[in-house]
Amino acid sequence: MPVRTRVAALAALTATALAVGAAATTQAGAAPGETVQKNAAAKGASAPKKAAAPRFLAASELPPHPTGWTAGPVTDGFPEQLAYCLGEGVPAYDYRHRLFHTELDTSAVQVTVVTGSAAKGKALADRLNKVIRACAARLEQRYPEIEAEGRFFGTLPVEEGATVHGLHTETSYGATDVNLLSVGRDGRTVTVVGWGQMGDFDDAPLAAFKKTAKKAVTKLY
Repeated sequence: MPVRTRVAALAALTATALAVGAAATTQAGAAPGETVQKNAAAKGASAPKKAAAPRFLAASELPPHPTGWTAGPVTDGFPEQLAYCLGEGVPAYDYRHRLFHTELDTSAVQVTVVTGSAAKGKALADRLNKVIRACAARLEQRYPEIEAEGRFFGTLPVEEGATVHGLHTETSYGATDVNLLSVGRDGRTVTVVGWGQMGDFDDAPLAAFKKTAKKAVTKLY
């Protein structure tokens, strides 16, 4: 499935050096250099502060796994690992993501985006939840060899809320996979966590995943 992404452009921050000449006069009662320090302090106080970037989950915050988890770097763009459900329903934003893997067949991913406002964040979260709820039917329609079942596992009381979904797929040749997905929001920031492995719903660590989904939201800021 095509993944519509808009890779975030990294802005290079440059420091501007201000050459300060010796002043012929200083403010009354001010020691040499004191005026420059006061002006610099005033500039610093009036300059807008850059918003902190949302933080991502650590490997230790994922549902426990016998082999442990390895976390990849935080990367720009929407992850193709979520394209099976969200590849055609994601509005264009500057997404960032982190991949996680184990030594076996279990993997996970977190994607985070900062929208322009809390209202836009809510709209995006609602859109993602809607697309996930329709994922099973969409997969069966597109791939006749797949039987899919989606489940809704409720909401979590964290910041502006989080929802938890499940998806089980089985192919005509017998392969089965289970995935858990969460959509959470803190103000204008939205984060999605995905977890998947071979098996069915009985093999999914739902309680542990809910803790991870909640942590993903509380850890953003």
